[in-house]
Amino acid sequence: MKNVYSVSQVNQYIKSLISEDYFLSRIYVRGEVSNCKYHSSGHIYFTLKDGKGAIPCVMFAGSRNGLKFRLAEGQQVIVLGNISVYERDGRYQLYAREILREGTGLLYERFEALKKDLGAKGYFDAEHKKAIPFYPKKVGIVTAPTGAAIQDMVHIASRRNPYIQLVLYPAIVQGDQAAESIVKGIKCLEKRDVDVIIIGRGGGSIEDLWAFNEEIVAEAVFQCPVPVISAVGHETDWTIADMVADLRAPTPSAAAELAVPEWNLIENRLEEIERRLRLRMEEKVRIYRQTVAGYQMQLKYLSPFSKINDYRQQLMHMEDDMQGILKNKLTESRHKLALYSERLSGISPLKQLERGYAIVSKEDGKSVNSSGDVETGDKIHVRFLDGYVDAVISETHREGSVRNGKK
Repeated sequence: MKNVYSVSQVNQYIKSLISEDYFLSRIYVRGEVSNCKYHSSGHIYFTLKDGKGAIPCVMFAGSRNGLKFRLAEGQQVIVLGNISVYERDGRYQLYAREILREGTGLLYERFEALKKDLGAKGYFDAEHKKAIPFYPKKVGIVTAPTGAAIQDMVHIASRRNPYIQLVLYPAIVQGDQAAESIVKGIKCLEKRDVDVIIIGRGGGSIEDLWAFNEEIVAEAVFQCPVPVISAVGHETDWTIADMVADLRAPTPSAAAELAVPEWNLIENRLEEIERRLRLRMEEKVRIYRQTVAGYQMQLKYLSPFSKINDYRQQLMHMEDDMQGILKNKLTESRHKLALYSERLSGISPLKQLERGYAIVSKEDGKSVNSSGDVETGDKIHVRFLDGYVDAVISETHREGSVRNGKK
């Protein structure tokens, strides 16, 4: 007998065929839960059936995060997973990764499709997120006018800062009209000049929260010029509005805490700012005083009065120097004059006159230095030390000559 295969080989071959089928690698299957058993290992075994057939299913403990409720008999669910063969028993089964209640499966698909589309358009990008103001004066709230959400937000906001004004737009947050009501609330508060807007509601099922997954709400949040905080449901609930908003709060109460700063913290911060400002001002004043003192020193040095005083001092020194020089020159000149006087005294005619000599001059004032300078009968003037006499030459005599000019 040719081509005889073992049971395990056949099961392996069938498994490989099913594993290579792209359609069966990720499939949604709708049905009713039956034979549900929670194993001690954490795995869940159950059967998914409808009116014409059934398929065994298993959800391993590692995939339990994909189950948000407790699975029970008779529930209508949609299971996401892949189909493969369990080789030991030779049967195929559905390996579940996510389980949704009936009715939520289609919503989940719509959620994923819108999330993918808006993500491609950049609606979730950080560059589009606006900063939440640290000191808001007016906070807008879009939520139901009754219920725990608005009561919690008002209580927390009033406790943290009683001076902040809260403006409520009473919106419908559940049902067919909810999305349009939320959009109207956002646009209305835009015109009220609020500093920040909170949109949200308390917890619920995906159907209850669905208004915050509508595209018109996402568009209104994205286009809003005022920073928006989204606070929808509980911490584990995520909506499209949470992703588009400038800030996501896990709960409405947390949104109030994020939007409204505590008054005592504001006071402490203002005191700290005042202290820093005072220190900076004092430091500035000190620096300016030093600068002014430096300018005063420069001005004093460069002042015309200072220059004039310097020049006066220099002139005084120059005057003293000149007086010293003049005094020295005068002393030196006096000394020279004394010398010259002594010299002149030695050759002075008066000195000669003191010795008994006389000065003889003609009538016209010319000196008579020789006997040959006069003739007999000339008038002469004879100067003595104590006076003078006028005389007439009666005779002239020369050395080596006879009287009357004859030899």
